[in-house]
Amino acid sequence: MERNDGFRVEAAHRVLVLVKLLGSAGSLSVGEAAAALDVNPSTAQRLLATMVGDGFAQQGERRRYFPGPEMARPAAAAPPTLRDQVRPYLEQLFEEVNETVHLATLVGTEIHHVDGIEATDHVIRFGLRTGVRLSAHVTSAGKAILAGLSDDDVQARYQVASSGRRRSPLGADMDRLRETLNKVRAQRVASNFEESEVGVAAFAVSLGSQEGQRSALSIALPVMRCGRADVARFSEALVSVADRYLADQGRAH
Repeated sequence: MERNDGFRVEAAHRVLVLVKLLGSAGSLSVGEAAAALDVNPSTAQRLLATMVGDGFAQQGERRRYFPGPEMARPAAAAPPTLRDQVRPYLEQLFEEVNETVHLATLVGTEIHHVDGIEATDHVIRFGLRTGVRLSAHVTSAGKAILAGLSDDDVQARYQVASSGRRRSPLGADMDRLRETLNKVRAQRVASNFEESEVGVAAFAVSLGSQEGQRSALSIALPVMRCGRADVARFSEALVSVADRYLADQGRAH
């Protein structure tokens, strides 16, 4: 049994070598295949015949072998990532508000900033946080995403994350968090005024769940530049861009 298994592995290896040779050289004769594999011509002939039968080679004139239709078939393209899908909408949001914007995802009880565009026109501005992780309950993106979960789900996440701790889960006041999430559910847009960082105001809207990833778009700027009119403008822009994204994805809020 072990001998047969070893033979099959060696045969598979030889076929793969021939596939690579056909791909690089464009054609092979039985003699060339035998020399490349260091086997008898009869063995090379059988391997090439197997490849012809499976569509990886085809025999042409003068008994030469060429790549078959299976080798000409384009490889399946990898599906676009969430970052790729959302990037055009992140750019739209940036164009509308001219402030630093981010795409963030929820992992457990943390927000991961996976993409962003920094506003550089302002003397006082908020820098990029791409790659930064923050507790969800103190960020606008985190609140926006958590609001899309049930209270039981939110509670369970924080219980798991704070397992073994004596104090309130990760410093979160769960009663206050539930009240905050209820407000976000009613108005869609979540806010953060110096909760995650001193001097920073941020606003976010959830993009729902895509392939198991829950995400949100956010806008951040120095709190000293954020007035009431800005809050209304940012909220409108976030909801508008999020709705366009959801509609294009065939999902509705």
